[in-house]
Amino acid sequence: MDQIDQREKTLVFCATQAHALLVRDIINQLKRSSDPNYCVRVAADDGERGDQWLRTFQDNDKTIPTILTSSQKLSTGVDARNVRNIVLMRPIGTMIEFKQIIGRGTRLFDGKDYFTIYDFVKAYEHFNDPEWDGEPIDPAESKPKKSPRADAEADPKGEADGPTERPKKIRIKVADGKERTIQNMMATSYWSPDGKPISANQMVERLFGELPRFFRDEDDLRRIGSKPDTRRALLEGMTEKGFGRDQLTEISRIINAENSDVYDVLAYIAFALAPIARSERVEARRSEIFLHYEETRLQAFLDFVLGQYVKQGVDELDQEKMTSLLQLKSHTVDDALAQLGSAAAIRDAFVGFQQYLYSDRR
Repeated sequence: MDQIDQREKTLVFCATQAHALLVRDIINQLKRSSDPNYCVRVAADDGERGDQWLRTFQDNDKTIPTILTSSQKLSTGVDARNVRNIVLMRPIGTMIEFKQIIGRGTRLFDGKDYFTIYDFVKAYEHFNDPEWDGEPIDPAESKPKKSPRADAEADPKGEADGPTERPKKIRIKVADGKERTIQNMMATSYWSPDGKPISANQMVERLFGELPRFFRDEDDLRRIGSKPDTRRALLEGMTEKGFGRDQLTEISRIINAENSDVYDVLAYIAFALAPIARSERVEARRSEIFLHYEETRLQAFLDFVLGQYVKQGVDELDQEKMTSLLQLKSHTVDDALAQLGSAAAIRDAFVGFQQYLYSDRR
């Protein structure tokens, strides 16, 4: 672990939660970092504290924590683009799980053109399985390379054809007849729920076909997306159909909407509505929200929540996040209650302002 640069974030997959705790302690002892949170555990038992560490780890501007240890929690549920090292310290049972774990390292990031797998359990043998990438194909017959001088002699005017540049964006047409624009992802693989590789086009088409199960039209999507309970039910239902957090993150990436709300991602796929950034949504609706919540300290709390939403995403608007947000803003829940009023009043404001955040004004 001494060889790992602090800028190179690392995921360590352990056998159990207790094993992950032990590995964390060993790494911190060996590293002797001035920050005790150089390596942290993120596991089911760590609850909200672990989720907070995970969000910090995903922030590419932060270097602490540098290493996360876990057992099962991080196999499919983390999108951190600057992961440069994956350490395997537990057997990987299925090909689907292996692909999901390896996928933690394939996120693109500035200056990242490779990642390293430290394999202590012979998981590399999955690469030899035909399920990984199909049966091997015969290599194409190689042709002798021409020297630049030979090319110049063949074309005295120096007009030899260069390599055809692939388009950076692709337009696809789904069943409603409207086109969707996606990025031409040359180095990214996508996987169906049964573990088979699919193209970015197929991924978008699959999602388009599933969406009518969850909402009827744009107004229905807005209604669902503007309430924490119905939004959570929507996302849980989509997870069951193979479009969980990871898949929606991938789709936001290929439609160039990484900084947009999940509502915008779904509205683009379903209705071809151009996505906007979360920051744009907040700026367009902040004054309307404050018209309905005029108390200055309550406005300050809601403004803090909106800031977290812009930085972290729509999960910050879940009701289960309210307590941790109050603690982040006011240090303790008791301090927050003293400043803002009853828990019921704060909850009503936290839930209620979201209808204005998702109002029909784009």
